[in-house]
Amino acid sequence: MNRLTRRATLGLGLAAPALLLTGRAALAAEPEIYAEAGIAIDGSDPVAYFAKNGPVPGGSADHDWKGATWRFATPDNAAAFRADPMAYAPQFGGYCAFAASRGYLAPTIPEAWTIHKGQLFLNANLRARTLWLQDIEGNIAKGRANWPGILG
Repeated sequence: MNRLTRRATLGLGLAAPALLLTGRAALAAEPEIYAEAGIAIDGSDPVAYFAKNGPVPGGSADHDWKGATWRFATPDNAAAFRADPMAYAPQFGGYCAFAASRGYLAPTIPEAWTIHKGQLFLNANLRARTLWLQDIEGNIAKGRANWPGILG
């Protein structure tokens, strides 16, 4: 049985206020689009999820939208995105859709994806995707209800 020692309990008690303050500051500062180093979907082409049925690395064609750089495998994909970014951009700003359904933000990986009713959803990992798939409609509804307050 794992037990907390008095020292560990005291350390957690002293660290908790700092963690709460740090978490709130980080949450308030989160951008609308999840982008590591300013690159959305880890550089994967968002149009390719629809055209090629999955993630494809973006090439030299790119487009800045909502504070992130989106990369594309072809100039045609870049043009399609520029014409209608909302049709191709992942829901919940590219953050984990399952996490959004639970009321928090989490990063994503390009390989944990789902297209549902013409919309792209990304997840933090394949396990989160499995949980997401158990109730897509319910998770979307919960995520949409949570979304306005998640970014801060």
